[in-house]
Amino acid sequence: MWEEIVRDLVDNHRGKVIGGLIGLVFSLLVIRFGFWWALFITVLVLAGYLIGKRLDDTKEDVWELLDRFLPPGHR
Repeated sequence: MWEEIVRDLVDNHRGKVIGGLIGLVFSLLVIRFGFWWALFITVLVLAGYLIGKRLDDTKEDVWELLDRFLPPGHR
């Protein structure tokens, strides 16, 4: 019974479910840490996600990515 409901929600309303979960997590962060800390944590999580997605998409090594952004000799 519950499996069917969850499967229906995930299959037919994926964006709403993900958006609701993101809103829930952000609201809990605001309650726990305050708005600015919650925003800071959210930005860092988003940056980490985007860096990881780029590494997955390009099959690039972490060190190659860092070498492009850091001055030479910092490894």
